[in-house]
Amino acid sequence: MTTPPPKNVRWTLLGVMLAMLLGMLDNNVVGTAMPTIVRDLGGLEHISWVVTAYTLATAVSTPVWGKLGDLYSRKQVFLASIVLFLLASLLAGAAHSMAQLIEFRALQGIGAGGLAAGAFALVGILVPPRERGRYQGMTASVMALGVVGGPLVGGLVTGHLGWRWAFYVNLPLGIVALVWVRLMLRLPARPPKTRPRIDWAGTAVLTATIGATVLAATWAGTTYAWTSWRILALGAVAVLGTVGFVAVERHVTEPLLPPRVFTGHRNFPLGIGLLAATGVVMFGSALYLPLFQQTVQGATATSSGLLLLPLMIPVVIASNIAGKVMSRTGRYKVFPVLGTLLLTIGTVALATMDTGTSRLVAGCWTVLVGLGMGFTMQMATTLAQNSVELRDMGAAMAATNLFRTLGGSVGVAVFGSLFTRAVTGTARGEAHRHAVAVGTRHIYLTTAAVCAVAFVLALLVREVPLRGGPGTGNKNTAQKNQPVTRLATESPADW
Repeated sequence: MTTPPPKNVRWTLLGVMLAMLLGMLDNNVVGTAMPTIVRDLGGLEHISWVVTAYTLATAVSTPVWGKLGDLYSRKQVFLASIVLFLLASLLAGAAHSMAQLIEFRALQGIGAGGLAAGAFALVGILVPPRERGRYQGMTASVMALGVVGGPLVGGLVTGHLGWRWAFYVNLPLGIVALVWVRLMLRLPARPPKTRPRIDWAGTAVLTATIGATVLAATWAGTTYAWTSWRILALGAVAVLGTVGFVAVERHVTEPLLPPRVFTGHRNFPLGIGLLAATGVVMFGSALYLPLFQQTVQGATATSSGLLLLPLMIPVVIASNIAGKVMSRTGRYKVFPVLGTLLLTIGTVALATMDTGTSRLVAGCWTVLVGLGMGFTMQMATTLAQNSVELRDMGAAMAATNLFRTLGGSVGVAVFGSLFTRAVTGTARGEAHRHAVAVGTRHIYLTTAAVCAVAFVLALLVREVPLRGGPGTGNKNTAQKNQPVTRLATESPADW
């Protein structure tokens, strides 16, 4: 029978979630402060790098942090990522030039990669498969707070304390998370191992591949044309790097992203695909829905965070419902299927918006998208966690965060190109409002196509009975599903 989670696991996970919130809040807080930063430091031509440096460093470092957690102490690696993030926040707040700020943002991004990879891996370690659904609401609430609270916090601290506090605000929350995790997190000691071998070749190839992918996604359609030699060259590097990385990982002793993670159970790549799709929806909705409501419907910029409440509140509600039902029944396939269906319907509905669409109608369609994300996003993460062995949990969770980030980055690049094409050449006024509505329509039609593909992926999920809850002590259950059986029977020594 699987050992149940400790009684204080919810308190322990709260500290872990606080640390994860740091990274999620930061980008949204800084985005709100950017106009003030530019007025103070100058360097308008480099403003995009403040975000790009952070995103690129996060994407590149996430798999490395995940593997370090698998090889060494998960707790110490997670604490190190918090310390690095706080140090970088302090340095960024003290920056005296745009070049310095970009450098320190890259350092922040490296720390953020460890926060995301470590948090999801620790959830997978601390909570048995059947019980993980009960804690999905915590993760969903943190993600919602990061998206909605970021712009509100950013506007408040920038307006009253100055833009430097957009970075300094991380310090009190981060220190609380650091102390909390240090005191509350208890993981069983691992058995002695031989000296771990770092996959330097895989790290170098994956860094180049991710870097090329993120830069191409960031620049395509905005800084450079999709058919420019720079974007085509970056695309070639990304493709060749992917092929090279797969070849390297098959021949090293301790691969950065073990191939067995992707081939051990078909649910893992399906979960990865679902998370990439939700990344597209999340980034697209967070960026372009407020823009539509401000430009076309006349909403104020100061309420941009509140405009996302019809999206985020349903995410939290749906995640909690799905998690509790999954923990009680052990069934979960219905939720990504229902979620991706709602996402498809909701994004198609949002694509019908025009200059005459009311905020109430737009809000109703947004609620559908929020419910779909709530049923899909956290369940896809749980799906991935339940498909790998504990020894690979760090690498697996790093992979899920990586593909969600890449999905969002590529989605934003495509959306930016579609939107720019629609609004180019229009001046302010009725024509501009119509152009914004057309650009938004194209974005959501594209998103609907992605969600339809995700719906097909959800139908292909194999529902493996989850174990670890009441009445699930029969070890003869689901013998054919070995990855999950191993998860349910591995000893703490494997952690």
